Amino acid sequence: MGMLKNGIPSEATLCRVENGIDDLAMADSMQAFAENFHNELFKACRDREMVCVDGKAERGTLQENGRSPDIVSAYSFNTGITIATEACKEKSNEIKAVPILLDKIDISGKIVTADAMSMQKDIVEKIRKKGGDFLIELKANRPSLRYGIEDRLVEHTPVYSYTEGPELAHGRIETRTYRVYDGPDIIADKEKWGGNMTIIEYESSTVKKSTGVHTSEKRLYVSSMPTDTPQPGTIVRNHWSIESMHWGLDHNLQQDNIKRKSTRAARNLDTIQRIVYSVFSIWKGLRKKTIG
Repeated sequence: MGMLKNGIPSEATLCRVENGIDDLAMADSMQAFAENFHNELFKACRDREMVCVDGKAERGTLQENGRSPDIVSAYSFNTGITIATEACKEKSNEIKAVPILLDKIDISGKIVTADAMSMQKDIVEKIRKKGGDFLIELKANRPSLRYGIEDRLVEHTPVYSYTEGPELAHGRIETRTYRVYDGPDIIADKEKWGGNMTIIEYESSTVKKSTGVHTSEKRLYVSSMPTDTPQPGTIVRNHWSIESMHWGLDHNLQQDNIKRKSTRAARNLDTIQRIVYSVFSIWKGLRKKTIG
């Protein structure tokens, strides 16, 4: 029947094939494929390119230490394509994997976004040296920087602030406020981070429509972009697209539920699924244009 005369390969066959492929060569091939399509698609984009960096655990595989391997990826918000990946043994090793990942791609003139784990001197320095800008969340893993900024913010007036909403979505009414501060008098050890940084304070207020229950949260971000960068909140929210992509790998392609004994097979499975996801994203974009 069709191309598969002997039927669909069994799970055991797929495991053997994935375990027999050089995972590094496979990842390099995926990157070459992705870059070609990404570059072609990006020609139609007018916005500045945004590269989201984040890690995802391969939960279907357990190593000898009982932990799952981790894949750190660079994902283009603009085209919906994973541009490159780097494997590491566990979540905590992302700190070492991110600089290697950044060396694989061109980030000159682009905005690199990442979660708090990437707030590392080497990573910030790498982005600056390669000609990119960054926007990184700031959490308690950098206590002196985080709490030092929090203490000083109350003494300063933002360069500007703006509010989005209220907006109704998913049964919740949300209002988001962004306050943008210049860093010179707020960041004590800015020399450590290669120069001045802009500080973005994000505050959300949410009311669940069905119950009236109100919740709120505050987040801090630091960025190499100037304080007059328009709508930094859009960049903050766009970073979440990589988390949506990770959710898609699990929800649509069942990645977390597929068991693989070896890290090589797990990475090859991840590479194949990211190619499939990228092709689907391209097809979905083309289909929207055709229908539109």
